[in-house]
Parts: sequence; structure tokens; C-alpha cells
Amino acid sequence: MANFISKNATNGETSGGMYNSLTVGTKVVGDVKTEADFRLDGEIDGSIECKGKLVVGQRGFVKGNVLCENAEISGEVSGNVVINDTLSLRATAVVGGDITTKVFVIEPNAIFNGKCTMNKNGKPSGNLMSLADIKKSDVSKNE
Repeated sequence: MANFISKNATNGETSGGMYNSLTVGTKVVGDVKTEADFRLDGEIDGSIECKGKLVVGQRGFVKGNVLCENAEISGEVSGNVVINDTLSLRATAVVGGDITTKVFVIEPNAIFNGKCTMNKNGKPSGNLMSLADIKKSDVSKNE
């Protein structure tokens, strides 16, 4: 279930912006691309490309690569994570894969197994990589 909702943070009124959400009990098989922010409390068996902020809730699960501007992870990601600006791993987060980001915030008890690369400009390869680029990188590492 995808919801396109935006609320003003100060008074709860609807504004011009949008975000998407995938709720608990919902599973998507396939890649997800979104221009807006995205909250995941369900499961995605595929990669996520988000041009805004990705929030993976405590019950959220991604089996695939993640590519976005900013991310806050409280759930689980099994795949590589490429963030152009800030990645926050909350205490309940579990990430298995390589991370590329500009700013990395990790709370005590978060679990991260992989390699981390940090760049001052926040652009891992000069521009936001595409999911195809990440997949090509994965294939060349396994050869």
C-alpha cells in the first residue's frame, strides 16, 4: 500500500510535499523508485532508489541495495547502501552490506557488517549512482 501524504510538521495540515509509505504486513517484490520521501515498515525484496529521505522503521526490511539522499534505518537492510548526505543507524538497525555516505551516525547497539566509505562531497562517484551501477559493482566484486 503506497500512501501519498504530507503534513505540516507544526500544525498537522496537509502541505504541497509528499511522502510514500509501505506499511507492516505488506511485501513488494521488485525495485522501488520514488521522487519523494519514503517510509518503509513492510518488506521489499528488491532495491530502493529514493531522491528524498528513506526511513526504514523497526519492522521494515530491505533485501536489496539502497540509494538515496538521506536515510534513517531502525529496521534491517541486507544489501549495499549509498547515501549522498546523512545516514543514521538507530539502536535497532541491522545492516549487512557496504555503506557509502557523507555523514554517518550510528547509535549504540546498532549492527553494521560491511565496509564503510565516506566522502566529503557526499557524492560517491561524482553523481548519485543508479541502481544499475550498484548492481554492476556487485557483479564485478563477485567475479
